[in-house]
Amino acid sequence: MNLTPVQQDALVELINIGFGRAAGSLSKLTGHRVQLEVPNITMCPIDEMADRLRPMLENEVATVHQIFSGPVNGDALLVLDQRSAAILKELMTSEPALPLEIDRSAREVLTEIGNIVLNACLGTFGNLLKVQVSFSVPHLTLDTLESVVGSISVDRQGVRYALIIHSSFRLRNSSLTGYMVIVLGVASLERLIHALERWEEEQR
Repeated sequence: MNLTPVQQDALVELINIGFGRAAGSLSKLTGHRVQLEVPNITMCPIDEMADRLRPMLENEVATVHQIFSGPVNGDALLVLDQRSAAILKELMTSEPALPLEIDRSAREVLTEIGNIVLNACLGTFGNLLKVQVSFSVPHLTLDTLESVVGSISVDRQGVRYALIIHSSFRLRNSSLTGYMVIVLGVASLERLIHALERWEEEQR
Protein backbone atom coordinates (compact mmCIF):
# COMPACT_ATOMS: atom_id res chain seq x y z
CA MET A 1 0.00 0.00 0.00
CA ASN A 2 1.42 3.38 -1.03
CA LEU A 3 0.28 6.97 -0.71
CA THR A 4 -0.46 8.92 -3.88
CA PRO A 5 1.36 12.28 -4.31
CA VAL A 6 -1.88 14.11 -3.40
CA GLN A 7 -2.35 12.00 -0.25
CA GLN A 8 1.32 12.49 0.66
CA ASP A 9 1.02 16.28 0.29
CA ALA A 10 -2.15 16.35 2.40
CA LEU A 11 -0.47 14.27 5.11
CA VAL A 12 2.59 16.54 5.15
CA GLU A 13 0.31 19.57 5.46
CA LEU A 14 -1.54 18.01 8.40
CA ILE A 15 1.70 17.05 10.15
CA ASN A 16 3.02 20.57 9.64
CA ILE A 17 -0.11 21.98 11.30
CA GLY A 18 0.35 19.58 14.22
CA PHE A 19 4.05 20.40 14.54
CA GLY A 20 3.23 24.11 14.49
CA ARG A 21 0.93 23.61 17.48
CA ALA A 22 3.52 21.45 19.26
CA ALA A 23 6.22 24.07 18.66
CA GLY A 24 3.97 26.75 20.13
CA SER A 25 3.41 24.67 23.27
CA LEU A 26 7.13 23.88 23.63
CA SER A 27 8.01 27.57 23.16
CA LYS A 28 5.66 28.53 26.01
CA LEU A 29 7.14 25.78 28.17
CA THR A 30 10.76 26.84 27.62
CA GLY A 31 10.49 30.58 27.00
CA HIS A 32 12.48 30.10 23.80
CA ARG A 33 11.32 29.87 20.21
CA VAL A 34 11.09 26.23 19.13
CA GLN A 35 10.63 25.08 15.54
CA LEU A 36 9.67 21.61 14.38
CA GLU A 37 10.20 20.95 10.70
CA VAL A 38 9.00 18.00 8.60
CA PRO A 39 11.47 17.31 5.78
CA ASN A 40 9.83 14.10 4.52
CA ILE A 41 7.43 11.27 5.26
CA THR A 42 7.83 7.66 4.17
CA MET A 43 5.58 4.64 4.63
CA CYS A 44 6.61 0.99 4.90
CA PRO A 45 5.41 -2.31 6.37
CA ILE A 46 6.30 -2.45 10.06
CA ASP A 47 8.67 -5.34 9.34
CA GLU A 48 10.85 -2.88 7.40
CA MET A 49 10.71 -0.10 9.99
CA ALA A 50 13.96 -1.03 11.78
CA ASP A 51 15.84 -1.32 8.47
CA ARG A 52 14.62 2.13 7.39
CA LEU A 53 15.65 3.79 10.66
CA ARG A 54 18.83 1.86 11.49
CA PRO A 55 21.17 3.93 9.23
CA MET A 56 20.16 7.08 11.16
CA LEU A 57 19.78 5.61 14.65
CA GLU A 58 22.61 3.59 16.14
CA ASN A 59 22.77 1.61 19.40
CA GLU A 60 20.04 2.34 21.95
CA VAL A 61 17.31 4.87 21.25
CA ALA A 62 15.09 6.94 23.52
CA THR A 63 11.45 6.36 22.56
CA VAL A 64 8.30 8.01 23.85
CA HIS A 65 5.45 5.60 23.05
CA GLN A 66 1.75 6.41 23.14
CA ILE A 67 -1.20 4.25 22.07
CA PHE A 68 -4.16 6.02 20.48
CA SER A 69 -7.64 4.65 19.85
CA GLY A 70 -10.79 5.53 17.96
CA PRO A 71 -11.89 5.06 14.32
CA VAL A 72 -8.18 5.44 13.50
CA ASN A 73 -6.06 3.62 16.08
CA GLY A 74 -2.49 2.46 16.51
CA ASP A 75 0.82 3.42 18.09
CA ALA A 76 2.63 6.75 18.00
CA LEU A 77 6.31 7.08 18.84
CA LEU A 78 8.88 9.85 19.08
CA VAL A 79 12.30 8.27 18.51
CA LEU A 80 15.69 9.92 19.24
CA ASP A 81 19.20 8.58 19.51
CA GLN A 82 20.56 8.97 23.04
CA ARG A 83 22.95 11.79 22.13
CA SER A 84 20.16 13.85 20.57
CA ALA A 85 17.88 13.07 23.52
CA ALA A 86 20.48 14.30 26.02
CA ILE A 87 21.19 17.47 24.02
CA LEU A 88 17.48 18.17 23.57
CA LYS A 89 16.97 17.91 27.32
CA GLU A 90 19.84 20.34 27.89
CA LEU A 91 18.46 22.81 25.35
CA MET A 92 14.95 22.62 26.78
CA THR A 93 15.97 23.09 30.42
CA SER A 94 19.38 24.85 30.35
CA GLU A 95 20.56 22.06 32.68
CA PRO A 96 23.67 20.06 31.68
CA ALA A 97 22.82 16.58 30.46
CA LEU A 98 24.81 13.68 31.88
CA PRO A 99 27.12 12.43 29.11
CA LEU A 100 26.90 8.71 29.79
CA GLU A 101 23.18 8.08 30.24
CA ILE A 102 19.73 9.59 30.19
CA ASP A 103 19.20 10.66 33.80
CA ARG A 104 15.87 10.89 35.63
CA SER A 105 15.45 14.57 34.85
CA ALA A 106 16.03 13.89 31.14
CA ARG A 107 13.46 11.08 31.21
CA GLU A 108 10.81 13.42 32.61
CA VAL A 109 11.61 16.18 30.11
CA LEU A 110 11.69 13.82 27.10
CA THR A 111 8.41 12.18 28.13
CA GLU A 112 6.77 15.60 28.34
CA ILE A 113 8.23 16.64 24.94
CA GLY A 114 6.98 13.41 23.41
CA ASN A 115 3.57 13.88 24.99
CA ILE A 116 3.27 17.41 23.57
CA VAL A 117 4.46 16.48 20.07
CA LEU A 118 2.43 13.27 19.74
CA ASN A 119 -0.76 14.78 21.19
CA ALA A 120 -0.50 17.89 19.00
CA CYS A 121 -0.10 15.86 15.81
CA LEU A 122 -2.69 13.20 16.59
CA GLY A 123 -5.08 15.82 17.99
CA THR A 124 -4.75 17.73 14.72
CA PHE A 125 -5.56 14.54 12.84
CA GLY A 126 -8.66 14.08 14.96
CA ASN A 127 -9.87 17.68 14.68
CA LEU A 128 -9.32 18.23 10.98
CA LEU A 129 -10.26 14.74 9.86
CA LYS A 130 -13.31 14.78 12.17
CA VAL A 131 -12.50 11.54 13.98
CA GLN A 132 -12.39 11.02 17.75
CA VAL A 133 -8.94 10.09 19.08
CA SER A 134 -8.17 9.00 22.66
CA PHE A 135 -4.66 8.70 24.09
CA SER A 136 -2.94 6.44 26.59
CA VAL A 137 -0.41 7.77 29.09
CA PRO A 138 2.95 8.09 27.27
CA HIS A 139 5.96 6.15 28.50
CA LEU A 140 9.64 6.44 27.70
CA THR A 141 11.96 3.51 27.05
CA LEU A 142 15.69 3.22 26.38
CA ASP A 143 16.29 0.17 24.23
CA THR A 144 17.53 -1.04 20.86
CA LEU A 145 15.56 -0.15 17.76
CA GLU A 146 14.77 -3.82 17.16
CA SER A 147 13.31 -4.19 20.67
CA VAL A 148 11.17 -1.09 20.19
CA VAL A 149 9.75 -2.47 16.92
CA GLY A 150 9.22 -5.86 18.56
CA SER A 151 7.32 -4.33 21.48
CA ILE A 152 4.72 -2.72 19.22
CA SER A 153 4.32 -5.87 17.14
CA VAL A 154 3.49 -8.21 20.04
CA ASP A 155 -0.09 -9.48 20.16
CA ARG A 156 -1.14 -7.46 17.12
CA GLN A 157 -2.78 -9.30 14.26
CA GLY A 158 -2.61 -8.55 10.54
CA VAL A 159 -0.39 -6.41 8.37
CA ARG A 160 0.64 -3.09 9.88
CA TYR A 161 2.28 -0.05 8.32
CA ALA A 162 4.61 2.59 9.73
CA LEU A 163 4.45 6.24 8.71
CA ILE A 164 7.97 7.54 9.41
CA ILE A 165 8.15 11.31 9.81
CA HIS A 166 11.67 12.74 9.74
CA SER A 167 11.55 15.85 11.92
CA SER A 168 14.03 18.52 12.94
CA PHE A 169 14.03 20.38 16.26
CA ARG A 170 15.41 23.92 16.06
CA LEU A 171 16.10 25.67 19.36
CA ARG A 172 18.67 28.26 20.41
CA ASN A 173 20.59 28.10 17.13
CA SER A 174 20.84 24.29 17.40
CA SER A 175 19.25 21.68 15.20
CA LEU A 176 18.62 18.04 16.15
CA THR A 177 16.93 15.29 14.18
CA GLY A 178 14.28 12.94 15.50
CA TYR A 179 11.62 10.66 14.09
CA MET A 180 7.92 10.44 14.74
CA VAL A 181 6.45 7.09 13.78
CA ILE A 182 2.73 6.33 13.47
CA VAL A 183 1.93 2.61 13.23
CA LEU A 184 -1.45 1.66 11.78
CA GLY A 185 -3.27 -1.50 10.78
CA VAL A 186 -4.70 -1.76 7.28
CA ALA A 187 -8.25 -0.76 8.30
CA SER A 188 -7.05 2.33 10.21
CA LEU A 189 -4.72 3.30 7.38
CA GLU A 190 -7.57 3.07 4.87
CA ARG A 191 -9.80 5.23 7.13
CA LEU A 192 -6.98 7.77 7.45
CA ILE A 193 -6.46 7.88 3.67
CA HIS A 194 -10.20 8.34 3.01
CA ALA A 195 -10.36 11.10 5.63
CA LEU A 196 -7.29 12.76 4.10
CA GLU A 197 -8.94 12.71 0.68
CA ARG A 198 -12.11 14.30 2.04
CA TRP A 199 -10.13 16.96 3.88
CA GLU A 200 -8.00 17.71 0.82
CA GLU A 201 -11.13 18.16 -1.33
CA GLU A 202 -12.59 20.56 1.24
CA GLN A 203 -9.46 22.74 0.96
CA ARG A 204 -9.99 23.35 -2.78
